Parts: sequence; structure tokens; C-alpha cells
Amino acid sequence: MKKYYVLTIMALVLAVMPAQAAIYIVGNTPFGNWNPANGVEMTDNGNGIYSFDVNVSGTIWFVFADGQTNDWNVFNANYRYGPNGNGSQEVTLDHEYTTQKSNNNHSYKFSGSGLDYTFTFNLNNLTFSIKEYEEPTVPDPYSYVVGDVNGDKEINIADVNAVIDVLLSGSDEDPEVMRRADVNYDKEVNIADINALIDYLLGGELPKPVKEGYDYVWDDEVIPEIHIDVSRTQWNQLLTLYDINPFTTQYVVATATFVKDNETTVIDSVGLRLKGNTSRRRPEGWSGHMHERDNTDWHHVHFGVNLTKYVEDDAHTIQGVRKLHLKWFKDDPAYVREMFCYDLFRRAGVWTAVRDNYCRLWLHVEGDSKEAYYGVYEMLEPIDKRYLKDRKDLFGASNGYLWKCRNGASGLNNPNGDIWYDDDTDDRHAYTLKTQTSEFENARDQLVDFMNKICNLNDNEFYTWIQEVTDVDLLLKTYAVNVAVGMWDDYWNNANNYYLYFNGRNLTGYKFFMIPYDYDNTLGTSMRCGAQSDAGRQNPLHWGNDNNPLIARILKFNDFKAKYVAYLKELVTNGKGLMDRSSSQARIRAWQARIEQYIDNDTGEDTVIEDKPASWGNHSEYNLLKNNSDNFFNAKASSINGIN
Repeated sequence: MKKYYVLTIMALVLAVMPAQAAIYIVGNTPFGNWNPANGVEMTDNGNGIYSFDVNVSGTIWFVFADGQTNDWNVFNANYRYGPNGNGSQEVTLDHEYTTQKSNNNHSYKFSGSGLDYTFTFNLNNLTFSIKEYEEPTVPDPYSYVVGDVNGDKEINIADVNAVIDVLLSGSDEDPEVMRRADVNYDKEVNIADINALIDYLLGGELPKPVKEGYDYVWDDEVIPEIHIDVSRTQWNQLLTLYDINPFTTQYVVATATFVKDNETTVIDSVGLRLKGNTSRRRPEGWSGHMHERDNTDWHHVHFGVNLTKYVEDDAHTIQGVRKLHLKWFKDDPAYVREMFCYDLFRRAGVWTAVRDNYCRLWLHVEGDSKEAYYGVYEMLEPIDKRYLKDRKDLFGASNGYLWKCRNGASGLNNPNGDIWYDDDTDDRHAYTLKTQTSEFENARDQLVDFMNKICNLNDNEFYTWIQEVTDVDLLLKTYAVNVAVGMWDDYWNNANNYYLYFNGRNLTGYKFFMIPYDYDNTLGTSMRCGAQSDAGRQNPLHWGNDNNPLIARILKFNDFKAKYVAYLKELVTNGKGLMDRSSSQARIRAWQARIEQYIDNDTGEDTVIEDKPASWGNHSEYNLLKNNSDNFFNAKASSINGIN
């Protein structure tokens, strides 16, 4: 149990504080200079209570300020502190923490010791308190029990009532409540779940989940093992392919073993290749070196595994899953960033987000005395024909045109740009057609017409057209999550990292969808790029380069802009279980606790979990698990809540 240190100074009201006051902490670092513009606005908790959480090291002076007007007032203009209103009181807390009034009657000195503290100001009785910060209790997302709907660690009639309350509310509750309330695992909460609970209370058994297909492979309650076996000849071929072209997409032959819940699936004759963009590396040694048995200089790399590359039958799948993308945590010392982002997309109702999960990876080259442990990887669902088929009902059709869009003028603003199809070569293009490649000319005409309309329709025409060709709400919600997590390497800012899917193959009459992709450079990993230099504090309404026009044009309309802002603010609202700091940190800690024992690996790389962004970023101060002004979730909430 943490010890609390509380200081209370009673104040005498000499003037009435205006309604809806904005209360700031300003002063020496970390609160900024003596001006509300450089300070930090306290959180309005309602009922006249304002608070702010911050990490304090050393001695600071600070003042509460009312920032309602341009000519802001420190509180000594309206109030005087101390038992007699003379502001002279000094209090020492357990000989460690001291606050005192300075001679100018409005500043307070506080000596911290590198810990987190909560400053609270009560506008009703004008009391001010400091206490050591204590992390709020948030349920571990992996410790929930289906049926214990109210989370009291028991399953009883109260849980039946809790399900009834969910149904009567007419809308989805907290995602964790919904998971516990889905007693029969049918991905819905309805009367059947009430019946299942009642049956259990009358002496029956609770239903058990049956996970098949994609739900079996991407089961977030289990960390599966993947073992890759490859001959020495094929492994050396992979090294040679890399030396010829580091961006090679060519496969070599291997065997893959998938182990989950004591079930083992072995698939021979699978395709193994390297993946990635700026993350491309040689998986062993340096250029020209071939495999060295039992003296191997292993390197973390991204792998692609195509289970049906050479033999196309059900036996060469894992319950129908044909491909796996295996991604190391190159730019993420915290081992959580992309996991967090895709989870947030799903929590926010963005169903286009891919499935992902942790896995553990081993690699064995023929002749080696043992397999090499590559450590904890992220296992991602590929965006391909199978991805479309799995979501056919949501897309409306799965046989349309899927484009992979990457940096290289892929801002949907150049109909004469680099447009090509996946021709099974190592060539890289701004727009690459991934499906229906035999119809490339038709697909290109559709894409070019799409770009022309984005760029050239007048505002009234664009407003009507965009609602005809896409689900604008889904697109705005997708982009709200994208901006909230700080994805600067995206369509709007850097013309990169997205897929487009057109569910029809005619020149018109289709619906298009923007599919989010590649979210490791997020949550505080920032870079001076495009229109921004701070992915945490950049204005969400001016996130990127408006020469990439799609989102910028949509946000010109007040109704669309209002929806976008509402989605952003919902993401950071406390109690929603989305991207508020407390629930975000609870999920991150739970993920890290599951994998920390597995991090050490035979590459000797990335062997510890660290709370910091990528080393090459331009904002090394960001953190995920502290509670200060440099916490990414705090910074992002401040940025979003500051939108007018």
C-alpha cells in the first residue's frame, strides 16, 4: 500500500470564481513558465474539483491560475490563503515534503523526489492538496471470467441482472463488460446469455468457447509457438537473395510447426521470405557470409510465411489460415505499440483492422545442434484475398480491387503516378494491385478516376460523392484512431502505409475502404516529417500535408469535422476503456506481464522491455507508463481536448 502525503491549506473567498473556470498550474518545470499558455490545464473532475497528475523531481515553485481571460489572474487577485488570509502558512509533511508560500502571496514551493503526485484544487472550499499518486485499479484484460459480468469475482444472480442492464441500455457498454457478458461466446449479448447464466445457477455448466479458423490462430488468450525448419541450402539461398536485393520478396522452402494448447500442426513445403520496409535486415551475418553452424550471428527480421505457396490444399493450412506475417519489435522497446493500436481499432468499432497476437518464434537450420530462439514476435493477419473473404458481409463483396499504397507519391493526388500490379517480382510501386491482377487496366482506370474526383470535384460535388462511395463515419473513426495513436507515417502526413479496397469492379458504383496498416511507429515514436514534428501534440485538425487531399477535404465540412472531433474526444474520455491513460496503462502492463519471461533470445537483441520510444525519434521524452506531462496518453488527451 502506498503512503499518502496530504497538505491542505484553507482559503478565504474574496471574489466569486466564474462558472466553467479553467484552472492552470504554471511555474517552474514541469509546469512551464509563468503563463497559462506555457502551463498545464488541470482536469475538471466536476463539482468544483480540479486535479493534475505529474512526476516531480527536485524543487519547484508553482501557482494556480485562472486562465479564462487574456489578462489571466493568479488566485491572489481573488483569494488569500492561510488560516487568517495572510498566506503565511508553511507545513512540512513527514520531514520529506515541504510547501510554503513565497513572499508574493501566490506561489507554492514543493520538493519532490522523482515520484508521481496528484495536485488537487477544490473550488468550493478553496482547499489545495498534494498526495503521492496511486494508480487506479483497472481490471487486467486477461483476468476476466466470462459470466462474472459485474466483475465481483463471483457468478450469481447479480450477473443475470447485469446482463439485463446491458440489454436495457440499448447500446454497447465497456468492452470488458461485454466480453464477460457474452456467456455463450457467440459474439453477441442477448437473451441466450441470460438463459446460459440461469442454467449454470441451477446446477448446469457454463458454455465453453469453441475457437476455429482465424479465431483459433489469433486467440488472444494464448501465446502460440512457431518453429521454422529450413535446409542449409535454402537458408543460404535466402541470404543470397537478400544480398542481391535487400527488398526481395522471393520465397525459399521450409517446414512450419504451429503449437497451441498442446495441439501441434506441422506443415511441410511452406514458403518463407523476408518482409519489411525500412526494417529490412539480413537474418544472419553480413553481406556475402553464408550460414555458420552453431556460431551464428542471428539478427531479428520480419518473416512472411505462406503455408500454401507450393502446395494448395487444406492440409497446408492452420484451420484455413494460409499466411502468417511474423514481425519483430524493431522500433518498439515497450513491445506493445502495434498490439495496442490494432486492439484500439477493434475496441472503437473499426472492423477493417487486422487480427494480431504475440507468438514465440524458433528457427532451425539443417545441421545445427539446436534451434535458435528468436524471441517474442507479433503474428499478424495478412491483408489479402483471405482477409477480404473473411469480411465479405461487411465489405459487401470480396472480389474487388485491393491496392497496397506506400511512400512514393501515394497521396491519391497524382493519376499519372507509379501504378502497377503484383507481378511476383521485387519491384516496389506507390500503388500495387494485390487482387484481380489480370484486370489491371480496368482496376487502374477505376483508381485514376477515383483520384481525379478527390482532387477535382467542387466542394458541393465532393460532399455528395464521398457519401456515395464510402462509409464516411467508418472512415472518420478510422482516422480518429490513427491520429490519436500518433501515426505520423500515414496517408495524410507521409502518403504511406495504407490499403485501399474497392468492393466493385466498375468505373463507378463501388464502395471504397481505407484499411489501416503498419502501426509500430506510434504512441510517442515521433519524427519530423511531412507537416509535423510532434506526433503527440500535433493539432489533430491539421495532422498532415493537405496536398494529400482525401481527409483534408472531408474535414472542410462542419458535420464531418464534428463527427471526427467527437470520435477523437470519445477515445480519450475516462471510463470508455479506449485510450484514456488509466485503462491504456492497464492493458499495456497486462501485455508486458504475459511476455516478459520470454523476451530474452538468441539474437542478443531487444532483450529487455523499456518504456521509451524508438531511439531514432525526435521526442525521446515520451513514456507510456508514467503519469506526467510527457506521458503520451496525457499529451494526446491534452491535444485532443484542446480542439475548439
